[in-house]
Amino acid sequence: MSELVAQQWPLIVIGLLIGLVVAFYLFSATRRTRVTGAKSDVLDEGAEKAQRNAALIDSAPAAARDADSPPATASVSKPTVGDDLTRIKGVGPKLAATLTDLGVTQFGQIAAWDDAEIDRIDNQLGRFQGRIRRDDWVGQAALLAEGNAAAFTQKYGSTA
Repeated sequence: MSELVAQQWPLIVIGLLIGLVVAFYLFSATRRTRVTGAKSDVLDEGAEKAQRNAALIDSAPAAARDADSPPATASVSKPTVGDDLTRIKGVGPKLAATLTDLGVTQFGQIAAWDDAEIDRIDNQLGRFQGRIRRDDWVGQAALLAEGNAAAFTQKYGSTA
């Protein structure tokens, strides 16, 4: 084997050089896209942290940018005293806070929702969309508004 290497060493060196040239070409040829723009944005990593944070804080919330949602109707009012909306199955503290922000604080309001009102509220629930009909909030709220705890427990389980 060593005799073969001794006799063929010039071909081995030429093969290694050709391999290095091909490898260099392959690695450098794959980087064809170059970023040439110098336009900077306040949200870029190079910007000062205070500028980035101010831009994020000052931007409008996603709900405010939604131009498709109709204006609030007069049927939704903000009563001063509200019910514990978390007693409705499928409504946790986050959803209860969202409903309160939308002016819904009592079981009677939810029980009175029609399909148009359900669609309007559902469009404002973000990632919780579809929960109103899937969890039957209107039926649950109707029983809770009546104070019919026995029927509520029989149909939906305990409230605790």
